[in-house]
Amino acid sequence: MEGSNKSGKRGKFSNNGLLLAVLIGFCILAIIEIIYGQARIRMEKERLELEQANNKAVQELQTEWNDLKGEPSVGAGSAEKAGEEQSGGTPAGTEKTLVSTGDSVSADSLSENDSASGDDEKQYDMQIVFMGDSILDSDRDYAGVASLIGTECNAMVYNLAIGGTTAAVPYDESYAYDSWSSLGLLGVVNAMIGNVDVSLFDNYKTARLLRECDFSKTDYFVIEYGINDFLCAKIPRTKYLAEGEVLDLDDLHTYNGALDSAISKLVSNYPNAKVIVIGPHYCQFFSGSTFLGDSYTTDYGYGTLSEFYEGARYIAEQHRKDGEDVLFFDAMADSGINAYTADSYLEDGIHLTEAGRRQYASCLSNLILKDFYPEE
Repeated sequence: MEGSNKSGKRGKFSNNGLLLAVLIGFCILAIIEIIYGQARIRMEKERLELEQANNKAVQELQTEWNDLKGEPSVGAGSAEKAGEEQSGGTPAGTEKTLVSTGDSVSADSLSENDSASGDDEKQYDMQIVFMGDSILDSDRDYAGVASLIGTECNAMVYNLAIGGTTAAVPYDESYAYDSWSSLGLLGVVNAMIGNVDVSLFDNYKTARLLRECDFSKTDYFVIEYGINDFLCAKIPRTKYLAEGEVLDLDDLHTYNGALDSAISKLVSNYPNAKVIVIGPHYCQFFSGSTFLGDSYTTDYGYGTLSEFYEGARYIAEQHRKDGEDVLFFDAMADSGINAYTADSYLEDGIHLTEAGRRQYASCLSNLILKDFYPEE
């Protein structure tokens, strides 16, 4: 009888231990679920903040596009519709920096840092002139791409970039030089060579630089455009479409055509300089809380951003085949900015963070230095 009681007690203790183990297991699972849930909430909050910043940039592009160039009156309906779907009835947006109006200033407020990297008494190894949107226009003085390159390459830098601009000439632009109004790539180049009055840029830092720079001393002209051309959903990459259709518009209204014309003008007027064409870097696109895709998947009617990048590569290669000193910086592949590094290098899917600007500048500086000092 005593043995039976002991056996019962052991069974009771065993069952209690099992129950306790099960309860502990449930508690551990509950704790894990709470921690996981909190992590998901935090990640979702960060994602929504990122998307909201990108959506704000969407709205800013339309405002800047209208302010700088006027609303284009001609365009493919499919592209316009794609832009409207992305942003509640407005064309597709672009990076906040690209459309920043921070470059618009009075002539009296320009600082010495706007003209070049460093003081006039310093001895520089080269002169670099930058043309582009706000990928180059942002943080002009110290932590911007152009300034960083100037430091790495010991270069006198003239940064003619204007946020919000495109390579292509807007559809409603009259490109008769006496009535020219576009502030984009061809506007800058035509002002540089004297076809367009520099006063067109008087509300921008670019005007002062255009007046003070001796462009004949330039070693490298750097051209960086394409993201705005893509995102505004109104600019074709080329007038020759994949289906064999040819758009009824001048080449200057296309991304490829504008790049081609600008390079030809620079090479013709400054034969001792080299031209560096930068293809658009990797980007991610949002509309509100919806992820639209990235450079390889999002298409607003005239191709993905990667196709615009391929257009820039093609134009640079054609000029190089013609024996011209034209280089191509493959920012899509060689800048280190991709889907894996986007969180570190892109602040809203498109803009470069400070780390992104330093990475971008370092890679482009390496290309310039290897070309300038080929024996090393």
